[in-house]
Amino acid sequence: MNVLKASLAGILLLMATQAKSQKTEQKKPDNPTKCTNIKEGKFLRANYPESIWHMTIKDNVQTEYFNNGKDFIKSTLVFIDDCNYKAIVMEKSDKRDPTQIGDVFNNKVVATQDNLLKLNIKVEGSQFDVVYRKVK
Repeated sequence: MNVLKASLAGILLLMATQAKSQKTEQKKPDNPTKCTNIKEGKFLRANYPESIWHMTIKDNVQTEYFNNGKDFIKSTLVFIDDCNYKAIVMEKSDKRDPTQIGDVFNNKVVATQDNLLKLNIKVEGSQFDVVYRKVK
């Protein structure tokens, strides 16, 4: 029985050592933050397939696509500076969506790393963070 316990302890120690040796160095965020990456392109959300949600930004117009691109929310963007902007909803296709025309989303790019952008979004007293991946 003691031999079995010692063997199991040895295997666990070996597994822990292997797991530690396979750890990769995590990249650091861009410094300074590359806020202008949000001004134009195509973006996906981390862990969301493109068919569920994707977004394009061009000429200060942001269009979010849902439901395999069948539904959308279009907003005009007003940049306060490179890292802060307002998205004002101008048009939407799904009348059941709780977002209303005229809603204002206050967005702040808080961090970037290569093609990833972390934004803090505030609307009507709520706020949340979202991570976008720029693909184009």
